[in-house]
Amino acid sequence: MRNLLLLTLSASLLFTLSCSSLKSGSTNKELDNMVNLMIGSFNSAAQAKMDSTYYDITLHMYPIWVNPKSNKRYLYVEQTVTAMPDKPYRQRVYVISQVSPTQLQSVIYKIPDEKSYVGKWATPKYFDKISPADLEIREGCAVYMNKVATNSYKGSTNAKDCKSTLRGASYATSIVEIISGKVLSWDQGFDSNDKQVWGAEKAGYEFIKYK
Repeated sequence: MRNLLLLTLSASLLFTLSCSSLKSGSTNKELDNMVNLMIGSFNSAAQAKMDSTYYDITLHMYPIWVNPKSNKRYLYVEQTVTAMPDKPYRQRVYVISQVSPTQLQSVIYKIPDEKSYVGKWATPKYFDKISPADLEIREGCAVYMNKVATNSYKGSTNAKDCKSTLRGASYATSIVEIISGKVLSWDQGFDSNDKQVWGAEKAGYEFIKYK
């Protein structure tokens, strides 16, 4: 009985320490690894050159509100048609956290007065004017990423949870893959009859890191 009690207490202690480490941010190995793969400037120029149904899009993702002791990482994300760098069609903040040893989540937020932040990926300190409390969450649009292999993560949104009204859509989906030097992203919008109304039809965009 004594041995059984000791075994139970040991298992409980190990579980508690594991959870505590994950919450404290001290062992967020996969979190930091995936975020480091995401940081930088990417574009889909090569894909657009090979297939005219794809646009040449530039994607910037850079850290803001950096705090290594936190269990969250914040990335400012800006997407533009490459020929129009001062007119982004998407500006977001991704709040990324580790929910298990092999799964991460990226919660999507909108920025207040987003026009004033155009191009500020180059000067992340500019975001010190606001705080996470000023962001507006996009309910249901979180992307859940799973580790596939070393430096390889893949995930998606949940079913029809991410609501959208763009071009007659009822909901949107995102499928994302992150590997060294590349981000694959497939965003699509569907109406209430599950008919696609926007987004790439054949496959996602291939963003190659150039900076």
